[in-house]
Amino acid sequence: MISRRIRALCATALLAVAGAASAAYPDKPITLIVPWAPGGSTDILARALGERMSKSLGQTVIVDNRAGASGNIGSNLVAKARPDGYTLLVGSMSTHAMNPALMASMPFKGVEDFTPIAQLANVINTMVVSTSVPANNLQEFIAYAKANPGKLNYATAGQGSTNHLSAVLFEKAAGISMVHVPYKGGAPAVVDTVADQTQVLFSAGTQTLPHVKSGKLKLLAVTEAKRSALMPEGVPTVGETLPGYELGVWYGLFGPAHMPKELVDRLNAAANAAMADPAVKARMDSLGVEVVKTTPAQFAAVLKSDAERYGKIIRELGIKGE
Repeated sequence: MISRRIRALCATALLAVAGAASAAYPDKPITLIVPWAPGGSTDILARALGERMSKSLGQTVIVDNRAGASGNIGSNLVAKARPDGYTLLVGSMSTHAMNPALMASMPFKGVEDFTPIAQLANVINTMVVSTSVPANNLQEFIAYAKANPGKLNYATAGQGSTNHLSAVLFEKAAGISMVHVPYKGGAPAVVDTVADQTQVLFSAGTQTLPHVKSGKLKLLAVTEAKRSALMPEGVPTVGETLPGYELGVWYGLFGPAHMPKELVDRLNAAANAAMADPAVKARMDSLGVEVVKTTPAQFAAVLKSDAERYGKIIRELGIKGE
């Protein structure tokens, strides 16, 4: 009986401390970790987010790039941090829904070790081909690939990357065979596809659209479930030709597990307001990134669903990370 009372008193005290801490929050700078190198789309989004959140929260938000291990190094720092709202992460579908299934050894659990705060944006994932490919739509491309098995090379940012998963799913759905050419990052994959060293690339519009506009790449489709208003008019989804094909890529704001609800709700409101800022939205639109607004519960549902779906696909296809 005494031990129960002690546990109850301790729990009450902890709740009181958490409530007091969240009421005073924030009273010092917040660190926003980006698990990728500076200059990429995740970094650009995080810096825009941090700048606006600094204004609404009344504290400096410091963006800290901790790249390496396919996003696992920076993500693990947040997973192991105190759940006080001062160490946050801009993660992605790859770091939280794909890596746990791809990696033989993980330093954290993609779902259980984090608090989903807000889904920030969806990245438009494009399928492009070099100008040498004699196809201007998916139907023509699939026919050409079937007539030339193993002659098309597709570039990726590496084994187990989002680009790789997109291409493997496409091969399976279309009944074709291509040659995988992995690179150490997305930039060289784009460069070699423009140069026709590789002929096919599934990649974010942030990387491909400038080359599509200049006529150096041909845009055949997007991989999301529905067409995007940010794409050139009439660009179809892969699923319109290959029913059931869908691969969406998102960015989200996370904290460590067990953050107080009041704190999560406040950060959710600040993040949603930051992403809805006209200047931020215009910047994201120009990069082919669709701003979204969710509650923590809605984002948690997306995370759980995608972790289950992509984990199952990755295991079934036998895809391994580097």
